[in-house]
Amino acid sequence: MIRPIIITETPFDKRHCCWFCGEPSQVVFIFPSYSSAFSDVSDKHLSLTSSHPVISVPTCRECQKLANKAEESTILAVKANVKRQLIQRYAKDLAIGVNWTEHELATSEFEQGNFAGFARSAWFMYQVAKTRVSYLAWPLVANGIELEEIDLEEIQADSFTFDGVLYPSLSDAINHYAKIFLLDEHYVIAVLQHLGNGDIDEKSFAQAVRFCRLLVNASPSERKVAFKELVANNQ
Repeated sequence: MIRPIIITETPFDKRHCCWFCGEPSQVVFIFPSYSSAFSDVSDKHLSLTSSHPVISVPTCRECQKLANKAEESTILAVKANVKRQLIQRYAKDLAIGVNWTEHELATSEFEQGNFAGFARSAWFMYQVAKTRVSYLAWPLVANGIELEEIDLEEIQADSFTFDGVLYPSLSDAINHYAKIFLLDEHYVIAVLQHLGNGDIDEKSFAQAVRFCRLLVNASPSERKVAFKELVANNQ
């Protein structure tokens, strides 16, 4: 038996927005499966992993395609997956904000050829990518019942914000910066764990990235020596 599709409710000010990234919506994403039936339909909340009818959320065409590739068991996990794919797809645009400031681009004096076009559009491209990746979706409501976000606090705790960009997790932020600066990801993790001392935040993340960038062309043995010196200097 085919389960009916329930269209989730969209806040009035979000009625033209993609649930995943905030861009103008043109289509919908249908989340197809739930693992178990809920016991009491009168409950205030419905589990996102329950076997109630399939839901649909408004999306842009790009996010719909990305979401369709995800194989996660909850809509929240699908959302995180979409964010990761957006980060990977627009890594070069996000890197603009890492390597440049708006003022530097405006005064770069790139006046000819492709560089002129880059100077004019680069900051806008960065802002669009940053906004999409960091977009906070509205709570899902179907037939007046809020879909309870299972382990929401845990999921939010797993997210990590750095330089104004909200990453699905700390590992996603590490992976992104390692690719941008050609850093050894395992080395970044080791340095970050030491500098964070059990409490990794934006400050310790920035320190770790700066330290690792100094060793981009270093050999494994040189990185090992540098790490030992870092540990010794911070004792």
